[in-house]
Amino acid sequence: MALIRLLARPLLASYFIANGVDSLRNANALAAQAAPVTEKLQPVAQRAVPNVTVPKDPTLWVRANGAVQIVAGAALATGHFPRLASGVLAASLVPSTATRYRFWEAQDKAVRSDQQTHFLKNAALAGGLAIAAGDTAGKPGLLWRARHTAKDVRREAAHAVKDAKLEAKAFKAAHT
Repeated sequence: MALIRLLARPLLASYFIANGVDSLRNANALAAQAAPVTEKLQPVAQRAVPNVTVPKDPTLWVRANGAVQIVAGAALATGHFPRLASGVLAASLVPSTATRYRFWEAQDKAVRSDQQTHFLKNAALAGGLAIAAGDTAGKPGLLWRARHTAKDVRREAAHAVKDAKLEAKAFKAAHT
């Protein structure tokens, strides 16, 4: 593993692990902030998985998001499924950012500035996670492998057609 990955992944993950722990510890306090967002997300989630009962309790949503951040953060930090972990962490940023940093609603200029700074920090983290999610560590990604496999299959099929024509021509010449 490259030294940069060895250092960067745990550094990036550290924020999410700490944020997840904070979410678990302070779930009740954060639930009040999360309620407007969870009220909108719950029906969408329920429609997405109609056979599963999606909870309405914002405290549970905060705890679930915190647990997801801890688990995915630990996976990223240790290099286990880093691309998947990065994607999951990026997805977990959306509700937590929408919950905690709605700067456009703040009336006080100092609060608005602070909220905007945190919002932009989360946007920057999302950018870092997007890079990490696309990092194949120098190995071909699934898309590259799929394209090259398709190219190889087309080439082999063309060779098989050419060989079949030659065989047919040889067969015809031998039997005429």
